[in-house]
Order: sequence, then structure tokens, then C-alpha cells
Amino acid sequence: MSKEVINISSGRKLPFSSAVRAGDFIFLSGHAGMRDDDGNPLETVEDQTRKTLENISKTLKAAGASLDDVVKVTVYLGDQGHFSRMNEVYGTFFKEDLPARSTCITGLAVPNMLLEMECVAYSPRR
Repeated sequence: MSKEVINISSGRKLPFSSAVRAGDFIFLSGHAGMRDDDGNPLETVEDQTRKTLENISKTLKAAGASLDDVVKVTVYLGDQGHFSRMNEVYGTFFKEDLPARSTCITGLAVPNMLLEMECVAYSPRR
């Protein structure tokens, strides 16, 4: 089985890959969305959820896949009170053939980070 590392440049050298394709599976590292495209901070869970899923979509595209190929998502929320608002935005990205999902309430590694998501996609090479 081949292994391919996919890195989306963030301008910072990080000790992990954005994603790794192993055969027909693509494993994404945790993604967040704390700033908009102009570098302004995103302060609501809705905005961070939207940006996080946009970032995930970009990484999947770099790996030759899309959100339609996602089979499993894990959501890490810093505050249980954000669940329903995160879920509303999440539902606008995944509408049919929904991936499996787990949601954990936990502390997050970066101040002002309201959530982090990781996922697994299945996308046979075309």
C-alpha cells in the first residue's frame, strides 16, 4: 500500500501533515478555522465551524477528494453549549450520505479555538 503526505501550507512549520493518503483512505489531521481569509479573528462557533469545514474541503481537494468522500468525522468542542450552533452549520456542509461522527467536549490546545475537527475519507484513486 502506498502512502502519500499532503501538506497545505500555513506558513508555519508544524510537526505533522495536513493529511496522509494510505491507499484509498485519506486521514486528515485536526483542522481549525480561527481566522478568516484576511487574517481577522473568527469569534463565534458558527464562523469557526464554517471556516474549519472550508479548510477541510481544501485539504481534501489537494488529496484528490471532496467532502462527499468523508466517511468519519470527529468534532472536538471546547464548550458543550456550542453543540447545537456547530451542528447547524455542520449540516449545511453534509446533507446526503452523512458520514459517521463523534463529538467530544474537551479542552483545546490553542486559546480562542472553539472547535477542532478531523476526518477520514474514502476515495479510490481515479
